[in-house]
Amino acid sequence: MKTTISKDGTSLAYDVYGSGPALVFITGATCFRSFEPVLHDAQVFAQAFTVYNYDRRGRGDSGNTLPYSMEREIEDIEAIIEAAGGSAYLYGHSSGAILALEAAMRLGDKVNKAVLYDPAYAHDEADQLEFKGLIHGLNQLFEGGKYDEAISLFLEGIGIPKEVIAGMQHSPQWAIMTALAPTLAYDTLLASDLPPLERASRLTTPIRIIVGEQSPVSMLEVGNQLSRAIPNAKNTILEGQDHMPDPELLLPLLSSFLHK
Repeated sequence: MKTTISKDGTSLAYDVYGSGPALVFITGATCFRSFEPVLHDAQVFAQAFTVYNYDRRGRGDSGNTLPYSMEREIEDIEAIIEAAGGSAYLYGHSSGAILALEAAMRLGDKVNKAVLYDPAYAHDEADQLEFKGLIHGLNQLFEGGKYDEAISLFLEGIGIPKEVIAGMQHSPQWAIMTALAPTLAYDTLLASDLPPLERASRLTTPIRIIVGEQSPVSMLEVGNQLSRAIPNAKNTILEGQDHMPDPELLLPLLSSFLHK
């Protein structure tokens, strides 16, 4: 484990795998760097990149300086990029894709290119209202310490089928996920916004958007909105994949886009 310090003094833990161009891996909700699916993704990506796999604030071995804001998370990404040599590619998944896009818009040439998988914005005002209801429900569960129920409510709220959630609950990783439930407050805050289409239309950093064919319809719509707004952005539907894609299928897409 390596560590670096963000602008506000928060300690960030990260691991480095592989060789090649630097790729910062920005995870989604309830994920952290040693979570089995994240670790598998990072190790597959390390076949073509030097992967910087870090714990977002409030997770794993990273600190959690309060109050939370998106700006602090962008500063965290900037700190990891500095640890990677000053510039890097970004790969963001779900709420991590929101952060990857924001970092690309805010950090200039420190972000060489960015890949967004299933960016988890609300796709319209009705979706925003649903997120507000989800946030209210989560806060009530947090107050009662019902973290297991909070994770289930969140997963249902973002469109994960109940049978998939039931399978996850029998995983040895479930207990670790529930311990991270309070950080859902961060992810739902990020995801309750509409895509920043006007700001994104001024973006010059090359962007690749990838959405799972079987991902929630809202994510397909967000992918379309962003690809229409961002100059020269390419939107790809990954056949047969859902919100948790097979990294072996993702890697050729990452390589073909980022290595150009």
